[in-house]
Amino acid sequence: MRNREEESPEQLETDAERRRRRAQFLRELTEARELRDRVQPRRAKAARLRHAMRMRTFRW
Repeated sequence: MRNREEESPEQLETDAERRRRRAQFLRELTEARELRDRVQPRRAKAARLRHAMRMRTFRW
């Protein structure tokens, strides 16, 4: 394991690029979910109800 101080500038750029790609992926994933919810409202409603039930029965 290397410390942060020992990493080269190339590695830091790679980390920044990875974060940028991840943010883009998450934006696209959210957009795809919103589109699916608009196209299949019944399935989206059922998924929301299932999620609400899971949250209701979850124990902290």
